[in-house]
Amino acid sequence: MGAFGIVASVLGGMAALFVLMIIGGTMLANSTGSDTTTPVAIPSYEPDDEPTSRGRTDSTPSRSERPTERPTQRPTQRPTQDTEPETPRVTLNTSLKNNTVYKAGTLPRLNCRAGGASIFNHTQLKSLILKTGKCMDRAWQPILEKQGIRFRPPNYAIASGRGRGACGDYPSAGSIVPYYCPRNNTIYASTSAMARGNGNSRGYGQIISWHGGIISMMAHEYGHHVQNITGLMNSWWSTTLASGSQSTKLALSRRLELQATCFAGMWMRSVATSYPVSTSDRSRLFWFYGQVGDHPGYPRDHGRPANNNRWFRQGWERDKAYQCNTWLAPASTVS
Repeated sequence: MGAFGIVASVLGGMAALFVLMIIGGTMLANSTGSDTTTPVAIPSYEPDDEPTSRGRTDSTPSRSERPTERPTQRPTQRPTQDTEPETPRVTLNTSLKNNTVYKAGTLPRLNCRAGGASIFNHTQLKSLILKTGKCMDRAWQPILEKQGIRFRPPNYAIASGRGRGACGDYPSAGSIVPYYCPRNNTIYASTSAMARGNGNSRGYGQIISWHGGIISMMAHEYGHHVQNITGLMNSWWSTTLASGSQSTKLALSRRLELQATCFAGMWMRSVATSYPVSTSDRSRLFWFYGQVGDHPGYPRDHGRPANNNRWFRQGWERDKAYQCNTWLAPASTVS
């Protein structure tokens, strides 16, 4: 199995395991509960001497190590004397700890109204997912491009039941969760699985019936797309391949996943006024993220529920890209 096949299997497996996040018989659909953690203190972004890449983030690492195939989007040859001079390229840092994305700051406040979509209606939920996906584009594109990061939106494949994507079936057996496939920059999701469950797996809609819960999970998957186009995912995958320790691989996975959750918190905050996300809805979201995560007896690849709560709140309350730098956070906050 080549590198592409390996990463497809890994991410597909990670998506399948994410269903474990919704285990627990005491979860009430509209309960708000209480906050379980406090945000993390992340120092201001200060680049160091870690390796950087010249040009766009999709130029590294080597092809054999890259977790995704990306379409060619720039000339393969330098211009001749008869063409316009090549535009100088920005030096981007694609490392985990000092990535250029951390300079991006706060997402703009957007007008993105959800309306009264029902998560139990495929057409309405799919429409909401695609609509809010465009809002995510509008939020992330300007702050990434300002830092010289070439933006491209993700693709979506939203099925009412089951489907097969480039990184595997969706939902996978026993799973309800969406997943992001870096091979083709696509977010895959089953509306019925997310809302109603799949087999013995309870759906998000059985935990929180408000559509903001599912949309925040889609914002998490969009966070993986941000990681992909900024080089964070390539750096994570290279570091994972270089590690011979299973515990280290799991720790790296947790930092990747919790960072995506933090990015989701940033986006939900950016549309809170117009979506709208009321004070009570915000409390429900915080509670929701305190229920999902790695449960005892299962692989620890997404982080404990308390830390999922912590990092969603981190994105919401600290509200700056560098505050989602899980790679600098204490190990206890990404366990």
